[in-house]
Amino acid sequence: MHAQNETLIKMKKDIHPKDYRLVVFKDMSNDYAFLSKSTIHTKETIVWEDGLEYPLIKLEISHTSHPFYTGKMKLIDTAGRVDKFKSRYAKHIEKNTNS
Repeated sequence: MHAQNETLIKMKKDIHPKDYRLVVFKDMSNDYAFLSKSTIHTKETIVWEDGLEYPLIKLEISHTSHPFYTGKMKLIDTAGRVDKFKSRYAKHIEKNTNS
């Protein structure tokens, strides 16, 4: 219930996209895929379980591969990022372990 002296806040009109469409999101680390609505654009497509072709968005991680949801600590090295991080901070790590 609103107080009588309280002003109502109105929602802004026409700020949300209207071009939602069905898109397949695919976790590339374990091939899990799901169909959802999105406004994201892509040139890649995939044939879904229903036989229809949908736009494809490739994910590096999803709820089926993320350690928080799986309970497993697993580093997914995409494009050498883990190695790049380790080499960049190797001096800092060595300095702290030798102290």
